[in-house]
Amino acid sequence: MTGSALLLSRAQFAFTIGFHILWPAYTIGVSGFIVIISVLWLQTGRPVYRALLRFWVHLFALGFAMGVVTGLVMSYQIGTNWSAFAERTANVIGPFFTYEVLTAFFLEAGFVGVMLFGMNRVSPRLHFASCLAVALGALISAFWILAANSWMQTPAGFRLEADGKFALVSWIDAIFTPSLPYRYFHMVTAAYLAGTFVVIGVCGFYLWRRCHQEFARTGLSVALLIALVLVPVQGALGDLHGRNSFQYQPIKVAAMEGDWQTRRGQPVVLFAWPDVANERNDYELAIPGLGSLILTHDWNGLVPGLTSVSPQERPPVPYVFFAFRIMVGLWFLMLLLVVAGGWLMWRRRLDEVRFFHLACVWSSPLPFLAVLCGWIVTEVGRQPYVVYGHFRTADAVSPVAASAVAGSFALFILVYTSLLIAFFFYAIRTVLRGPIDEAAEQPAAVQPGLVSAPAGQAAE
Repeated sequence: MTGSALLLSRAQFAFTIGFHILWPAYTIGVSGFIVIISVLWLQTGRPVYRALLRFWVHLFALGFAMGVVTGLVMSYQIGTNWSAFAERTANVIGPFFTYEVLTAFFLEAGFVGVMLFGMNRVSPRLHFASCLAVALGALISAFWILAANSWMQTPAGFRLEADGKFALVSWIDAIFTPSLPYRYFHMVTAAYLAGTFVVIGVCGFYLWRRCHQEFARTGLSVALLIALVLVPVQGALGDLHGRNSFQYQPIKVAAMEGDWQTRRGQPVVLFAWPDVANERNDYELAIPGLGSLILTHDWNGLVPGLTSVSPQERPPVPYVFFAFRIMVGLWFLMLLLVVAGGWLMWRRRLDEVRFFHLACVWSSPLPFLAVLCGWIVTEVGRQPYVVYGHFRTADAVSPVAASAVAGSFALFILVYTSLLIAFFFYAIRTVLRGPIDEAAEQPAAVQPGLVSAPAGQAAE
């Protein structure tokens, strides 16, 4: 295994996992919105909620298909490019993936057909139950995947065998690692925000174009109310997750914060340009003492720096440092938008301010970009380890030639780009077509006196 093959394998995995994570975020978020709309339809019987339900079920199907296709690739890629990782961690990681299929994928697959095609074929309550089952299946799937990732971040419940393989000692400890609750709720909330902001963007687009007014106003109002709750909650969860990482992965947090020296009264670095060679920050703008207060609840708390470990034990600082700041900046933009939307709702001007409608459209990608930045922080921040503190990434790769990895990487880029184009083609076409006019779908009522008599008979 050459250094270029390792670099290409890491780049390919980063590309494929980054592309894939967008679709679970989309499907979890949109399925949650669908469940809420289903409840509102059952409670009120308003046609606008039924129209919203039918419309978003169609868009959910597109994202669900993308998630299935890109998810299948991940397990094969682990076997081809990361065979050493698969071999040494199979006793732990393998069952996680198996449980995901048995408990989540079959649940989703069993009910997604009823969800997509059963609205006019089953009762509203049964359709709601199918929507709820799909949404729960997505959450269960996320649990097992994030449990596996959390074990890699904060490994527990295992022992290392003489041959370097990980052997299970406690299933409970291996599943419920110290970082799992924070990682799970942080990611699930991010996914709900992603789906909610897609709704905000589409409904904002309709209001900006002055079409489907009731549909758009109702959908935007529901989505903004959801986001008004979730955005502040996500900020609190992010803080808790960061403090958990500080406890178990302090060097990752040091890279996030740009803290080179171990000291008390550590500042919060708002902006800087990390100089890795000289172990310092250039052009630093910082607030003294605030870093220690956030991480230790003490203005004078001791915070470890990057220089507390050797350079070989540090993650690539610039990637983690800037990804973290972009993620936080995106959170502030989302907060600004939902607060503005809440104020407009309170003033009953939600469908009047066209600039806000345009801002809704442009805000749609923000949660997805934040998800990508968050995973860069999480995955790059744990380097140089694939299982933190026990198994280096460089030792996990398969003995493959760089040319083979380069070829598969190029193919993935081509195929995934084609898939993305296809998704946007059908999604944009669905949005431009607008909600289904159910009145137009109903057969024309037969008017009295217009019934044709059978041949040879006179109509009475």
